[in-house]
Amino acid sequence: MVDKIFEIIHMLEKLAVNAKVNMVYVETILKIIGIAYIAEFATQITKDAGQGAIASKIELAGKIIILAMAIPILTVLIETIIKLIPS
Repeated sequence: MVDKIFEIIHMLEKLAVNAKVNMVYVETILKIIGIAYIAEFATQITKDAGQGAIASKIELAGKIIILAMAIPILTVLIETIIKLIPS
């Protein structure tokens, strides 16, 4: 499974280079995806253990971390949209 994940990441990196996208943004998006999977996995484990309250806290923490990591990307996106709007 790790080999398939590596292939997907490598393909995304090649696409980003071809599209001349800053690799910082690609790395951030990959980290966000990783956090989402880890948070979901931890949430399911705690729910299976009968700890629904802890599961909801893990889910909330994952969402907050994802939001915090996405702020630089959202900022660039908004700045780009503003530049496209005629004055």
